[in-house]
Amino acid sequence: MIGPILLMNLILVLIAAILTLADKFLIGGGEARLIVNKERVIKAGSGATLMECLTAERIFVPSACGGKATCGQCKIKVISGGGDILPTEEVFITRDEQREHFRLACQVKLKGDVEIELPEYLLETKEYTGRVVSIEPLTYDIKYLKVALISPPSIEFKPGQYLQIKIPGTDEYRAYSVASSPSMHDAVEFNIRLVPGGLCSTYVHKVLEEGDEVILTGPFGDFYLREDSWRRMVCIGGGCGMAPIRSILLYLAEQGMPREVMYFFGARSARDLFYTDELKALENKFPNFKYIPALSEPRDCDNWSGEVGLITDVASKYLDRLEDAEAYLCGPPPMIDAAIAFLTRKGMDERHIYYDKF
Repeated sequence: MIGPILLMNLILVLIAAILTLADKFLIGGGEARLIVNKERVIKAGSGATLMECLTAERIFVPSACGGKATCGQCKIKVISGGGDILPTEEVFITRDEQREHFRLACQVKLKGDVEIELPEYLLETKEYTGRVVSIEPLTYDIKYLKVALISPPSIEFKPGQYLQIKIPGTDEYRAYSVASSPSMHDAVEFNIRLVPGGLCSTYVHKVLEEGDEVILTGPFGDFYLREDSWRRMVCIGGGCGMAPIRSILLYLAEQGMPREVMYFFGARSARDLFYTDELKALENKFPNFKYIPALSEPRDCDNWSGEVGLITDVASKYLDRLEDAEAYLCGPPPMIDAAIAFLTRKGMDERHIYYDKF
């Protein structure tokens, strides 16, 4: 006799099979249209996901999980069509985002015509093949990675944006901010921290070697230098939040540092600091640039004479009224939240605070 638990499992398997067949035969077949930004029309077989349609047209959206609905990064605005939001999406899409018609591109299937709206920069994203030309330690747990581009041989991006690195042998990607200036068109640099159990960071730190090929997609992100602004800048970073701010600073330095910039960088101890000589050289060259590092837990062997404490507390001590300033923040969410709180208290308009939470 079949037990109740086994019977229930068999029923669930049968239901899943029926739903799969229904999805195949009721949705599949025929042709549907994907309309992008009211202008571009993509024809696809009914039943394909938005991500599959876009990827086939070489339009790449951020996605770390390869379309498995586990990362929540492939949010796009669905203007019409697409059906109701699925349970697999609800965990990633806030109520406000739902009201604005955001969906996960990997979960929405074309059952008819679907119209979507994409940021213009996503239409410029590409897949790149590159070769590792340098990989070396910056700290005990952060590596510098430089990739020379092979195909296409050059890239355009805004300082502060990120690329995705494909993990070999999988369909998964991980996002890393570009640490180099966008004036370096034929190569890109990254700062990659080793995350315990992290697929991509372990691959970079333990397996990747000079001469190896890598696949990149992008550029992505709405965190980037606002070049049309002449406001003085406050930059606050921690850990690998150094990378996008370094890209911004190198780009500004190439222009003669036209804006006043203060950069506050937080680390736990001296062994977590990197690019110190480079940043001090910029400080010596440009009087309107100031670099202030701080250690939250300096060790006795550090012989540290600089600032001590949380970087947001140190920055708050240095800064006064900020009505005429804008901020670029990169680091862990608690640091970002604390920075936004004190910056707005000091008069900065939240519309002028740009951030990337790592």
